[in-house]
Amino acid sequence: MILAIKTNDSTTEIYLLDVNSKVVSKKVWQSERRLAQDLLDEIDKLINKKWRDLTGLIVFRGPGSFTGLRIGITTMNTIAYSLSLPIVGADGANWLDDGLKRLDNNENDRITLPEYGQAPNISKPKK
Repeated sequence: MILAIKTNDSTTEIYLLDVNSKVVSKKVWQSERRLAQDLLDEIDKLINKKWRDLTGLIVFRGPGSFTGLRIGITTMNTIAYSLSLPIVGADGANWLDDGLKRLDNNENDRITLPEYGQAPNISKPKK
């Protein structure tokens, strides 16, 4: 099974796909400011606590919200590391299909990095 998530805005999407790349189950919800608190529980419910059945991970890498992307990508990078799973990042409208193609080609980013869509706006210190 392949786990895919998209956390770039207030609506979070989680997909579980079978070996034929067909969506078996999905969860879409308004996570808003509860993403960090709810994401792992929602993933756990979707995969029915069968973590060892996962064979790969796809994560939407942007552009989007700094906090949403950071939470989603960090969560997926941690899952990939702890379960020794391949992980690929994808962006754009066809992110899920592109991620599936990358996994089919045995690609593995090992660590996926976000694409925020613009340079960070960092406040300068007052002193």
